Amino acid sequence: MSSSSDRRAAVVIEDDLDIRNLVSAVLEQGGFQVSGATTGREGVDVVRQEHPVVVTLDIGLPDIDGYEVLRRIRSTSDCYVVVLSGRTDETDILTALQAGADDYILKPFRPRELRARIDAMLRRPRIGQHVHSTPAPPAPAAVSSTSSAEAGAGTSSDHLLRNGSLVVDGDARTATCSGIELPLTKTEFNLLHELMRSNGAVRTKEDLVRVSRGRDYRGYNFVSRTDERAIEVHIANLRQKLARADGNPELIITVRGVGFRILPGQARSR
Repeated sequence: MSSSSDRRAAVVIEDDLDIRNLVSAVLEQGGFQVSGATTGREGVDVVRQEHPVVVTLDIGLPDIDGYEVLRRIRSTSDCYVVVLSGRTDETDILTALQAGADDYILKPFRPRELRARIDAMLRRPRIGQHVHSTPAPPAPAAVSSTSSAEAGAGTSSDHLLRNGSLVVDGDARTATCSGIELPLTKTEFNLLHELMRSNGAVRTKEDLVRVSRGRDYRGYNFVSRTDERAIEVHIANLRQKLARADGNPELIITVRGVGFRILPGQARSR
């Protein structure tokens, strides 16, 4: 038996009956108790009532704009939101990600891909969720052999990564900068953690796309230009949050034509 506190609820916000039934079936096969909604306003109300783990959202709803629905959901819930949309324009995809979507899947979609992406998200819990996470992979050997005196200036242990005033805890999934906890999304934390683990090595955008999907995700390996642009948006958001906490937006460096790296050894006098 399971209590209401640990049941896995999901909400499908979709006005097309056939698609709503298909998505509901996929989620039910994954062990979710699914509620459906045909309009944006109804969907927001159902999310507030059900406290779901996952929400799928169609952008083209009959009453209010899907992006507005997403913003209203984000104002009250930290659930995972997957946008399912037939809109292929890059602006629509980036707008959804900036509004708080965790993933964007184009219609028509493959049910197995939807299931795989949701499973990948659930393996990466959000900051603040009280779950037992899988230990992070060991940091590079060259880093772990540094002395404790150097640890405050860009070095790391297996789970606690430090770079000046920035501290990332892979087990607790928290990131603090100058003692201030950063309000990172799941994807932002994953990207920051990976860059910190790389200790100054360049990570390509393609690498980081796969990090955002989950390390053991094998259901969808193609990386599109839109996927890479989404990484650029997440990195820009990370820089803004670092700047607000520490006044230093230059910690994450763009390597033109390749990807991103973190500037090691940024100890700063206070």
